[in-house]
Amino acid sequence: MALFIVILILMIAGSVVAVEIKNMLSAVIAAGIVGFGVSVMFLFLKAPDIAITQVIVEVLSLIILIRITTNADNEAIEKKIDNFANIVGLIFVGLFVAFCFWAFVDMTAFGTPIMRVSQHYLSAGLEETGAANMVAAVILDYRAYDTLGEAVVIFTSILGAFVILRSRGKKKLTEKDMEKVGIPE
Repeated sequence: MALFIVILILMIAGSVVAVEIKNMLSAVIAAGIVGFGVSVMFLFLKAPDIAITQVIVEVLSLIILIRITTNADNEAIEKKIDNFANIVGLIFVGLFVAFCFWAFVDMTAFGTPIMRVSQHYLSAGLEETGAANMVAAVILDYRAYDTLGEAVVIFTSILGAFVILRSRGKKKLTEKDMEKVGIPE
């Protein structure tokens, strides 16, 4: 339980750093720490399939955000204060805290066996699916839409990373372009 608290504190610290820091690249990295903390929490909560999907989406989103922030002009963002965004952010944080509290209250005690659904799979799986391999039966019969969704997420992430990292079709930056975006020579 202490490990969960440490990871949760790390995620909260990463969130605060991401919101408060002026450097956009550091904010993206701090948001990445939060995302990877979520994937570690999924691993400890016995959901490795969701953890893998989270890591893949997190890596792709970090690649996209880092590419965007390395070319962004931070002066326009730093000078403007947006009250609407602050209010919406506070509402979002309040709802997030309420949902977290509700989820933690409703969770089973740590170490308690949670065999409600899987016990049904084991006892009635052969009869309902006709598959002798219960792992295949669960993946392809009981959780087929979930498996399809994960495959779509992985395919989309790989395709997005390929599009971002390809060298063909990219515009070469001239010295004039590099001065515009603030890249030193």
